[in-house]
Amino acid sequence: MAERTKFFLLRYGPLLTTMTVFVLAYLAGGWLYPAMKNPQVFFNLFINGGYLLLVSIGMTFVILTGGIDLSVGGVIALTTAASAALLKAGVSPFVVMPLMVILGIVFGLTQGCIVHFLKVQPFIATLMGLYFARGMAYIISLESVTIKDSFYKSLALTPIPIPFLDAYVYIPTLVGPIMLIVAIYLTYFTRFGRTIYAIGNNEQSALLMGLPVARTKILVYSFSGLCSALAGIVFSISLLAGYGQFATGTELDAIASVVMGGTSLAGGVGTVIGTLFGVLINQTIVSILQFNGTLSSWWTRIGVGILTLIFIGIQSLFYIRRKHS
Repeated sequence: MAERTKFFLLRYGPLLTTMTVFVLAYLAGGWLYPAMKNPQVFFNLFINGGYLLLVSIGMTFVILTGGIDLSVGGVIALTTAASAALLKAGVSPFVVMPLMVILGIVFGLTQGCIVHFLKVQPFIATLMGLYFARGMAYIISLESVTIKDSFYKSLALTPIPIPFLDAYVYIPTLVGPIMLIVAIYLTYFTRFGRTIYAIGNNEQSALLMGLPVARTKILVYSFSGLCSALAGIVFSISLLAGYGQFATGTELDAIASVVMGGTSLAGGVGTVIGTLFGVLINQTIVSILQFNGTLSSWWTRIGVGILTLIFIGIQSLFYIRRKHS
């Protein structure tokens, strides 16, 4: 029994730590500001952090392989700008949305090919992707483009009531949780997911085992591009606008959320469930600062930075214990 408990703690320790920190942070917020006990405040974490959850899910897949994707913020900006421009030109939203999804997938696929076949470091390849995507967004328009499409407005303003609770979410809010369910299925119940973990643990061993390393890595970056495009669509619906300056620094927020969720930057260790709680911690800090009203929003960056460093330390401790157990 003791050995099983030790194994459980070593394997799921980072995830349990993340969940505990979220619960404690939210309870502390409710104690400091009683208004946070309102159920709507909890669901606001998903409303305001829906786009971040999406890009963080894609980022989790990439980091699990030992890579990184710095282009996500740029893809969001490009998606919003392109969507707004196309809608302003009279293109149907039922054409615009699939086009943006295809754009994200192709963008991610291209980066995956560059990383794998040209052997360019993921940091460099996706940094170039970030600059290219955000630059293209500015080429589309140097100023914010307002979205006046009636379908986008209906998505942005139609609330969905939560049963038995005096709370609601909006239709775009559901995209993140649905993608989370898809990601859980992919990582836990498919060969694709098992290959991702194998590549992250040791890519050479994965090759020797005959696993489809090239295809998996390219699919992972394509999936990240898909998640970023979906996040851009959600972002443009929420703000009813498109602009090249949108989502600045989102790539760093996503990486921090993934790390706080217990995923190792070295790859091979982590879960998308942990990423969900990493995003919730991020949004809880934002909510506490909003209720305070006197502190600068930069305290969010400070708080997230400190927590990220703490979680990296916790991961290292668990890794050392696991290695010597």
